[in-house]
Amino acid sequence: MSLILRYMRLDDIRPVCAIDELCFRPPWSKDSYAFEINESRISHMVVLESRHEAAPALEAYEDGWLQRVSGWLRQEAPVALATAGTVVGYGGLWKIDGEAHISTIATHPAHRGYGYGELLLAGMFRKALRLRADYLVLEVRVSNAVAQNLYAKYGFSRYGRKRNYYRADNEDAYDMRARLDKQSRWQLDRLYGELRVRIPFRDDFSGVKRPRG
Repeated sequence: MSLILRYMRLDDIRPVCAIDELCFRPPWSKDSYAFEINESRISHMVVLESRHEAAPALEAYEDGWLQRVSGWLRQEAPVALATAGTVVGYGGLWKIDGEAHISTIATHPAHRGYGYGELLLAGMFRKALRLRADYLVLEVRVSNAVAQNLYAKYGFSRYGRKRNYYRADNEDAYDMRARLDKQSRWQLDRLYGELRVRIPFRDDFSGVKRPRG
């Protein structure tokens, strides 16, 4: 299995919306994602894709004895490896003047516990630094202690509280912010390096210029 962090494409909208519906109430619409990808000039949408290699074709395992018995005398047995991509998580980043805002971040419930949410967060943090933002901000449910601990690990602190922020149940949200300076860059480089060792992946997002539709 290989993991790729990359910009979200239009053909990712369907799997992204499927995850969104499992994680949020109300979820974003398909039109909203299409706008973020193709029309918005402040958005940087990302997905984490998992690619699985299919099992090699049977003939790749046939030894010389089986080939002779079968009458298949070949000098080389071809190995066909097909790949299929699965979106396991996604996120969104808005860059407005000196502020980068994480608009959304989620991983599929079936793929939680592997550090994929942290990987998405680190990718957007690196993108915010490359966009030369002064701050990275986000909102998080006051009841979501797990997410708050992850954000604190990356240097976020509580800036304020937004009353009745979540429409589905009127729960409050903490406004959390991280200052993007030399210290946060050093800390991110360290955490990002640790992620690389723990979860091998290819980053085609944080250092890549946004594609235009």
